[in-house]
Amino acid sequence: MQKAPSRQRPAVALDTLQLDLPFEHAPAYSGAPPASAPAPLRGDVPAADPLPVLTPATPAAPLPDGVRLRRIALKAGALEYRLRRSSRRTIGFCIDGTGLAITAPRWVTIADIESAILDKQNWIVKKLTEWQTRVEQRALPRIDWKDGAQFPYLGKTISVSLGSAASALSFDDATNVLSLAMPAFADAQQIKDRVQGWLQSEAKRIFGERLAVYAAKLGVEYRAYALSSAATRWGSCSSDGKIRLNWRLIHFPMSIIDYVVAHELAHLREMNHSPRFWQTVESIFPEFREARHTLKHHPPDLLPAL
Repeated sequence: MQKAPSRQRPAVALDTLQLDLPFEHAPAYSGAPPASAPAPLRGDVPAADPLPVLTPATPAAPLPDGVRLRRIALKAGALEYRLRRSSRRTIGFCIDGTGLAITAPRWVTIADIESAILDKQNWIVKKLTEWQTRVEQRALPRIDWKDGAQFPYLGKTISVSLGSAASALSFDDATNVLSLAMPAFADAQQIKDRVQGWLQSEAKRIFGERLAVYAAKLGVEYRAYALSSAATRWGSCSSDGKIRLNWRLIHFPMSIIDYVVAHELAHLREMNHSPRFWQTVESIFPEFREARHTLKHHPPDLLPAL
């Protein structure tokens, strides 16, 4: 079996709605944005701005170390975005429920970054609007954790059963009932914690089984794998063969889990998203396009609130 390459390369993650803009041969900045767009607002976020702000649909989280919040004027309003510098060679645009995040090479100027934003502003506004609509139209309400509560597991609806005489947690695959061996008056948080613990143990077991199957199909070996709780990533693979899979994939049918597993294992052959990478994915999971489409429309933060 072919082992994961030992040469150190950056980790590749399966991100949501990502667009890379190459800057290997960036032209010199002319000092002004395109004539069709309003001049960008320079500097960090100002205290006040007359333009409507294009804010994300979900509350903003505290900024991680090394990330700056900036604002730029677009035709549709003022756009706040998070900027992080890195050693990468391209400008990465990532839009999710928290808004626009940009990762840029350290040598690229703010002027060039904001010129790129202005050039892609129609795409950015469209994706922000899609996220706003997704959150507003959430089909899955917050779960009321009590006897009879329901949640998705492997694409099926599972019901919680309390008050049984059983001494241990058990799952009946025929009736899709999870008996928690807890009293009927159990606290909602206790019920939630018990269900989440069961889901994560199932994820650990099932993902491990599927990794073994697809690693054998592809003829690769991964060094280790672990569960993650990432807000915008379904999985990741590092060049030293370490794989992380979002435990909330356990809510989806097995075909979706298999796609993410195949995707991350394929990075042991191609540490990129080139045509050769997608050919590698297709060689072990031919239905990847349908599964990829499903995940693009069901990001982690739109799953039940567990």
